[in-house]
Amino acid sequence: MMKLNSIAYVFPGQGSQRVGMGDGLFDRYPAIEAQANAVLGYSIRELCLKDPLRQLGQTQFTQPALFTVNAMAYRDAVASSGQGGDLLAGHSLGEYNALHAAGVVDFTTGLKLVQKRGEIMSRIKGGGMAAVIGLAADEVTEVLRHSGVTTLDVANENSPLQTVVSGLEQDVRSAAKLFAEMPGCTYIPLMVSGAFHSRYMQAARDEFEAFMQQFVFAAPKIPVISNVQARPYLPDQIQALLSLQLTHPVKWTETIQVMLGAGINEFREVGPGEVLSKLIRVIREQAPAIAIDWPI
Repeated sequence: MMKLNSIAYVFPGQGSQRVGMGDGLFDRYPAIEAQANAVLGYSIRELCLKDPLRQLGQTQFTQPALFTVNAMAYRDAVASSGQGGDLLAGHSLGEYNALHAAGVVDFTTGLKLVQKRGEIMSRIKGGGMAAVIGLAADEVTEVLRHSGVTTLDVANENSPLQTVVSGLEQDVRSAAKLFAEMPGCTYIPLMVSGAFHSRYMQAARDEFEAFMQQFVFAAPKIPVISNVQARPYLPDQIQALLSLQLTHPVKWTETIQVMLGAGINEFREVGPGEVLSKLIRVIREQAPAIAIDWPI
């Protein structure tokens, strides 16, 4: 499908935020800053650059802040290189930036969506997540099944040997012993307040699904690979897949495999940090490309 030297832009999600992100970008994209301030009702520049109230790590602030910085970073990357992407993808929250870059939603609509998403997700308390390093997602699932643990879900398939589980806080803590006993396996609890991308987000999903009904979504002008299916979005799937994303795992490994199978040679991460770039390097080394039949 793709030409040689095809380029993909990828957008990071929650966990990549840091104080100082967007430095220099706000001066170059004042219209974006003004739109964000109008929607959010506070200074997005102050939140991202200084975070005086220590809110940047709170989901309801993290998501709109990252969406705004990612959007400016994408504009800056395309302007400076003169090259748009042949394929787009984003990790969790970053998927909204991919859809914005593809023309599915304008900036204001995208920001309203992630603001509501962050607000809803922040209200779901009592959950936790942990990264399991050293086991593939299907191996993690088998360990949980064999041990009779039915209360945890696979939330992120980040790389061939990095899987994130999600569930109630106590269940996430209890599973530490289970994985600690396995040779070559590391279990790392994550600093989150909710059981994101799991069955425990069903109430959030229902509320978000209703909220989305007021918006119109355009067909993607650039193919976007979905977190839920690891396949290109079709125009009639957008609302359904964004809703499912809240309760289903992020299939990041397979997403990159599909992009490699489409002929992508260069991945450009736009946004703060290099979390996705590091994962992509590992995926390229450890997982085969996947060729799919592309929709016309």
